[in-house]
Amino acid sequence: MNSFRHRHISVIGLPALVLLITAAGCSSADGNASAAVPSPDAKTTKLCQSLDEVLPAKVDGESREDPSPASALTAGWGDSAIILRCGVPRPPKMIDPKVAEGRDPDAVAGGVEGVRWLMEKQDGGGYRFTTASRRAYVEVTVEKGPDNSGVLIDLAPAIKKAIPEGIANLKVTPAT
Repeated sequence: MNSFRHRHISVIGLPALVLLITAAGCSSADGNASAAVPSPDAKTTKLCQSLDEVLPAKVDGESREDPSPASALTAGWGDSAIILRCGVPRPPKMIDPKVAEGRDPDAVAGGVEGVRWLMEKQDGGGYRFTTASRRAYVEVTVEKGPDNSGVLIDLAPAIKKAIPEGIANLKVTPAT
């Protein structure tokens, strides 16, 4: 759960809060990653907020360290090693026939612990996983090595609990 959302502005005062946000935003040595916050519709946002409430404190042995800006639509573990974004648009490769037929060397469809994923290799050796057959698309990027099964195994119970099976919105992100 994002602890920032539960702090009261009246406790530290508005001027101190503005200074704190400004300093945090300008610091590159604070170790916090940044993640673009998705802009889903209200129904998807509610599902993502439910997911945020049940996400594990540790994923693949890494402690939760949420990226900035603070949002119930993003989460992180291990100082940016693992970033989750909920409510992202459907990735174009999800409907690419080459992926479905297993002919795309950089993307594959599969399942882990009852959650279906589109798995895409990223430049630099990391991976991006996006849930499939769920009412909201959940994207997980992992910067480390080829065995990411621990990440997906640890996230599966929360995703199954908060994001029901079904068809998500049909937004498609532009090809990069």
